[in-house]
Amino acid sequence: MTDHHLPASVETCAWGYFDAARAPVLTIASGDRVTMDTVSGAPEVLPGDGFHVPPELLDIHARAARPVPGHILTGPVAVEGARPGTVLEVAIEDVRLRQDWGYNSMRPLAGTLPEAVPEARTITIPLDGERMTGRLPWGLDLPLRPFFGVMGVAPPAAWGLIPSIQPRRHGGNIDNKELVSGTTLYLPVWTEGGLFSCGDGHGAQGDGEVCVTAIETALQGTFRLTVHEDMTLSYPQAETPSHWITMGMDPDLDRCVEMALTDMIALIRTKAGLSWADAYTLCSLAGDLRVTQTVNGNKGVHMMLEKTLLA
Repeated sequence: MTDHHLPASVETCAWGYFDAARAPVLTIASGDRVTMDTVSGAPEVLPGDGFHVPPELLDIHARAARPVPGHILTGPVAVEGARPGTVLEVAIEDVRLRQDWGYNSMRPLAGTLPEAVPEARTITIPLDGERMTGRLPWGLDLPLRPFFGVMGVAPPAAWGLIPSIQPRRHGGNIDNKELVSGTTLYLPVWTEGGLFSCGDGHGAQGDGEVCVTAIETALQGTFRLTVHEDMTLSYPQAETPSHWITMGMDPDLDRCVEMALTDMIALIRTKAGLSWADAYTLCSLAGDLRVTQTVNGNKGVHMMLEKTLLA
């Protein structure tokens, strides 16, 4: 196992997109650990004086191409042995703040209440890395629970360049607040090397992310990336120390529910050997459906089930 560090820069970041044709900026062996620095936000969200702005963010603003609206993503990282039909395990070993501020934005005709927002608004939120809180404008110190809104592999090559905003079968802008340090994301691989990227750092977010943004900030993440040839997935899944998580992503929340539930039934049958009817019953009695986000075009629902129930 080798440790790698991938800084954020014009050369190592893609602004706004995933693309299977983008060359990897780092290649590692399966099982290696990589620490990835990320930055977040366009020029209009920069704070006033007195806050630390990573210099690479300003350089990206000045020199990086931005072919479509979306997030600043660090990567992609190729993992040896990853190929279509395999699964990439992303063990999230650590997530840390990289700056002392975040921002939250809303705008008319966007978000969960698109016609209710009277005018665009962006607020700067000071972050206290020692207390792990963010100070909101009305004086509330909100506890921070940082995670990456975007973690994904390259999509199928036939899709070409796609915006990072919509989460799909490759992962991407999942915005699942459960995926903090100590959890694991499983991504089906669609192209050689997998090509893992991350970004869209969140200091804190509620299920739904209803006004379009969380506390958007720069993060550093440490991931152990492992290829599994003996796993088969068609859609991302995850696990926490206590729960299994399945996911659905679609413009229709009803469809999201069906996707997450169908995959949880299949997971239960694989891990516990239950019949389809028994697995469906267990989901009804003990599975929790949660709205992941409602603002990314493709909305999200995830289902959580306690691991002890499958022992």
